[in-house]
Amino acid sequence: MNRERGYGVDIQPYTSTETLAVGRPWLMSMLGIETNQTVTLDLSKFSETLHWTEASAYQMERKLKSGIPLGKLTASGLYAPYNAVSNEVQTVTVTGSPTGGTFTLTWNGQTTAAIAYNATAATVQSALEALSNIAPGDVVVTGNAGGPYTLTWGGTQLGENVAAPTATASLTGGSTPGVTIATTTAGGAAATADGADVFAGFLFTEVSFYPGTTKVAAPLMVHGQIDPSKLPVAFDPTDVPAGSNTQFVYKA
Repeated sequence: MNRERGYGVDIQPYTSTETLAVGRPWLMSMLGIETNQTVTLDLSKFSETLHWTEASAYQMERKLKSGIPLGKLTASGLYAPYNAVSNEVQTVTVTGSPTGGTFTLTWNGQTTAAIAYNATAATVQSALEALSNIAPGDVVVTGNAGGPYTLTWGGTQLGENVAAPTATASLTGGSTPGVTIATTTAGGAAATADGADVFAGFLFTEVSFYPGTTKVAAPLMVHGQIDPSKLPVAFDPTDVPAGSNTQFVYKA
């Protein structure tokens, strides 16, 4: 949906894509931000890289990204990342306790560079993102060095039933080493009706917290004009349930 709003004969439609505030590149106008509400976030529901990053290499502080879509958990009343449909989750497991060698992953006809048997999750993610058909943000890889690795799909694959990659292994040592891949959550299905499946608004600012913290107060934006393509995670306005009390104007 692409709508412009103006009030008075001298007010022209807003067309600039200039960032209006530091840390909020998705904010298109100041319309409605005075209606922000203070809510409490359940930090256990937010994921590293996808939702938050370390402040710096020398500080323990972490920062939740502004613009994260949120829903309200029914059981606790806390807020968590909005989830309209399930995202595909797959597990890549290096079996047989190899002591050397590499493996590759092939997805949708493209194959990664060789990945070491004991590679970190970040290395596996970088190898996948190096493929021309996987953009940064399409998949987040977590897990210990050497695996198992958890692949959580998002970005252009948000809420999609994503085909699992295949693996080719050239591993040495251990006992009949190999690589197996399993789908743990099929994408595209309706999300669990836990409250996070009902869209409530966006995290208006970056929010800092420290390791061990379980909850934090934050401002929830419930009315405004945004650019969905610049949000920190993929968001489809058409997925917002009918009857939502939010009033957003979208510009693509």
